[in-house]
Amino acid sequence: SISGRYAFNLWKPLEQAFTETAKRISTSSLSSYYKGGFEQKMSRREAGLILGVSPSADKAKIRTAHRRIMILNHPDKG
Repeated sequence: SISGRYAFNLWKPLEQAFTETAKRISTSSLSSYYKGGFEQKMSRREAGLILGVSPSADKAKIRTAHRRIMILNHPDKG
């Protein structure tokens, strides 16, 4: 019973630290992504916002940005 009480008392500060860290991670990592409604047919502007390139970017820049995002979101990446 002593170890249970010790673990319970130890958990309260850890829980607060975990929630603060989770809030910081979620806001900082997601702030760079495009947040908006999607149109029925994707426009060049919307695709550029998602990929993080200019809507008038050339094919090489679009391919590089697409490859970067696909590698980051690949299920085998860890």
